[in-house]
Order: sequence, then C-alpha cells, then structure tokens
Amino acid sequence: MPTEKRGSFALVLHAHLPYVLSHGVWPHGTDWLNEAAAECYVPLANVFNSLAHDGISANVTLNVSPVLAEQLADKGFQEDFLAYLDQRVEFAEENEKDFHDTGRPHLEYLAQYWGEHFKTVRRDFVERYDKDLIGAFRRLQDDGHIEIITCCATHGYLPLLGRDACVQAQVRTGVDTYRRHFGRDPKGIWLPECAYRPRYRWLSPLADADTPGPAVERLGVEEVLHDAGIRYFFVDSHMLQGGKPIGVYLDRFEALQRLWGQFSKGYEPREKIGGRTPHRAYLVCPDASGERATAFFVRDEDTAVQVWSGENGYPGGHRYWRVTDCKADLGDKLLYEPDRVEERLDSHAWHFTDMLADVLADDPLAADGQGVVCAPYDCELFGHWWSEGPRWVEEVLRRLHADGRVQAVTCSQYLADSPPAEVVSLPEGSWGEGGFHWIWLNEWTERAWGHVYEAEDTFLELLEKHRDTADDTLTALLKQAARELLLLESSDWEFLISTWSARDYAENRIAIHFSDFGRLAKTIEAYAARGSLTAEEERDVEALRTRDGLFADIDLDAWRL
Repeated sequence: MPTEKRGSFALVLHAHLPYVLSHGVWPHGTDWLNEAAAECYVPLANVFNSLAHDGISANVTLNVSPVLAEQLADKGFQEDFLAYLDQRVEFAEENEKDFHDTGRPHLEYLAQYWGEHFKTVRRDFVERYDKDLIGAFRRLQDDGHIEIITCCATHGYLPLLGRDACVQAQVRTGVDTYRRHFGRDPKGIWLPECAYRPRYRWLSPLADADTPGPAVERLGVEEVLHDAGIRYFFVDSHMLQGGKPIGVYLDRFEALQRLWGQFSKGYEPREKIGGRTPHRAYLVCPDASGERATAFFVRDEDTAVQVWSGENGYPGGHRYWRVTDCKADLGDKLLYEPDRVEERLDSHAWHFTDMLADVLADDPLAADGQGVVCAPYDCELFGHWWSEGPRWVEEVLRRLHADGRVQAVTCSQYLADSPPAEVVSLPEGSWGEGGFHWIWLNEWTERAWGHVYEAEDTFLELLEKHRDTADDTLTALLKQAARELLLLESSDWEFLISTWSARDYAENRIAIHFSDFGRLAKTIEAYAARGSLTAEEERDVEALRTRDGLFADIDLDAWRL
C-alpha cells in the first residue's frame, strides 16, 4: 500500500555575509568568509552532490546573496581561502602534538580529526569544485537538484531605506548580479531579515516629533519585487497570523536580550487572525486589481524552534567540546565525541521527519496533501553554529525521500503544483524579536541611519544632475559612488552594533563608506565643473575601485523610478 502523502517541505537556506574583502582579516573581516566557506558552503555543496549521486534531488531553495556571490567569485578570496585552510591544518597538527606531549589522548584524536576535516575541505574545493563555489551551486541548479534565489544587493534593510529608488536599486542590482553569476533570472528573493513594508504614506523614523515634515507616499515592497520580475518571497508567521513573534536571534546574543528588555515593556503583539495557516502560500497585492500580485511563503514556527533554538533545538558539537548545555561554561562542557555523531544524526533526522508529517496532518486549514512546511534558516547555522548541521540536512532529505509522507520541494515547484489564490494584506515587520525593526533601528544605530539618508539624498541628486550627460569618467565616478552607497546601506552594520558582536568593526565600516561616499560626491562635482581629475583624486578613486570593486557591471538606471 503506497504511503499517504501529507504535504511538502520547503527548506530555504539564506547564505549571506557582508562585504569583507580588503576590509580586515581577523578577528573581523575576511576570516568570516573563510570560516563560512569551510564550515558551511563547501560541506553543503558536498551534501547536495552526494544526494544527487544517489539519485535524490535535494530540492533545497538556496539564497546566495549578491554580495556573497561577488566575494565567492573573487580570485582574491579563492587564493586566500587556500591559505586559511592550510593554516587550519597547521593549527590542528600543532594541537595534536601538544595534546600528545601532555598525555591527553582524546584531545589528540580530536585534533587529528579536525585536521583531516580541513584537508578534505581543501581537496574538495580544489579538485571537486576547481575553486569555484558559485559554479558548483550553479551546476546543481542547472541539473535540477536545487533552486537558487537572490537577495538585495548588499542586504539593505528595505523598510527603513529612505527612498523608493534606493529600495529598487537594492533589488534590481541583486537581480542583475544573480543573472551574471547563474545565467538566468531569479524567481524568488530572500528579503533581508524577512523585512517587509506595504504601500503607505511614510515618515522618516528620524523625523523630529515636533516638526516631522510631510509624509511621503511610498511603494510597497511587493511592487518593487514584481516590477523586477520576482515572483515570491518569505515572511515570518506573525505577519500572516498575528500573535507574538518567536524571533530568531534573541537567545544567541546577550546584548539583544538587554535591548529587548527595554523595548518589550511597551510591546503589544498583534491580535491573532483566524482562518489563516502558514502551511500554504498566499498572494499580496498593492491594489484590488490583483494584476501585480506576488506570492509569499510563511515560516513555520514549530520547525523553526526545533532547529534555531539553543535551548530546545538539536544539540551539536563544535571544535573540541560538545554543546553539553547551551549555558554551560567551557570548563563544564564535555569533550566532543565524533563516534556518537551518526547515532544522534539518525535519531534527530527521523524525529524531524515525523515532526513534518505531524505538523501537516494536524493542520485543518492545509488541504490534504497540498500543505507545505516552509523552513527558512540562515545558512551559517548549518556548519558554523552547528558543526553537524550539513550532515543533518543530508540525513533529513534522505529520510524524506525514503519515507514518502512529506516531499521535499523547491519553492517554485510548490507554486507550480499549488498556485496560491488568496490575496491577503501584510503589515510592516520582520523576523527579528518583536517582529518589527528595533534590532536595526534603536538609540545605538540612529546615527548610522542618518548617514544612510544623507548619502541617499545626495546620490539621487547627483544622478538627476549628471547621469544623462555624463562622459565615461563621470559615469565611472557615479558608479563607484553607487557601490559605496550600497555598502553603507548594508543591514549587517546595524545588526552588529545592536548585538555587540563586532560593534567597533561595524561602526568603522559605516564611517569609512560614508566618508568615502562624501569624498566621491565632491570629486564628481569638481570633475563636472573642470572636466578633469587631479592626480590626488585619480589615486583616491583608483584605491576605492580596487578595494570596493564589487558589482563590476552596476547599472545606474537601477535607481531610475
């Protein structure tokens, strides 16, 4: 008797890091990228290829953010990554010798284990993927095993950007970059921080309460997406159903816990909305015509907590110690035991498989066999935060394939099989704690947003004045100013400030890009007036092009509404 299909599972992984090339190495800088590549991206590519070799399509929806794609394709990263892996192997060998000399055999074994791990990553990166991770993922998509989607150019937090033209440029630059790396148009997008804003009359959050100035009619995010050819995105469950958001970051950052203590005193969750389920896709549209509708998927809370939560999720190991307890000090943690990994992976994978089937079976609002559990996660959770994470993904997908009750699907596959018909309105919000913007906009980040708004206004004025009459030199200057603006708009800086995880680095990056943008703006006006650059200006501009040369084919018309 065939297994009864309960529905579908859409695993969505968001791979993103801010632009760190030529902006430091350690503790903050390029080593972030190297760590993620070694612990997440190479292992996940291996997982997807291993499944494909056995006749199983992973059917994972993978977002590779445009700024990450630019870095992974950079020749400088590819060579630096090899040096990083060699260093990891060297450190492991030094640890192995120290542990041997001091009579600690299990730690000696672990050092050898991690040394072999990094040697394997290096071998796969060079021999299996020819140092081209973007190409590795592109081939998986071309062969029908995964779906790759895009993100905003530098992960700009769309609801807080000050101008619609800048929202549009973040999206369209993301689409253009995707097309260049993957040879096709993206169908879906991961909105940075799953943050959405509908059409309404918008007032700057930095406006003076006594003299706020006029509100401005702003486009809804879905309008910008639709016009860029995007057909679906993702939101948190509270935005569809109301109620208290579960958040994703609070238990990982102590600073956010303190910050939330301030904001939560005045927080009131939205009233629960009946008759809606996160286990199907919906449409959102700026007006009643339905002609510019965009689909969206909703994060499932149960599976999110099971994997995200440091207290309730699956425990994993990392480096030389087990997690043991998420609040335990290092001295209280037990040594990591790789030999126990397979047993735990097996039990956790079967538990998750059963959980998916039960979630779908228990939802009366999900049509029989037509429901979907959408599980969006930061990709770096699988490998960086949870070293067994990539293997867990593989085991879950293998068990789903064998079990038959729940089918793994890409988001486009699900939409093709179950086209959404219900149009709903969405409130403004994100997947951050409290469901709104406070992680990215608070007393610690207001200055940063002031810089963003000033730079946006200046850049749009420069474009209006010079874009249509610019010669090659002036166009190149405007394009470099565009790059600095996009880098300034990255939501990573506000997040790192609020979490205190790399606050000094983030504040320095904001200051650098704001200062460089301002200097470029003056150079643009000076060149337009005199028709030439001074030797000092030429050296300065060339240094910026060398340091921040991402988005080589950036289109200034992306800012043209």
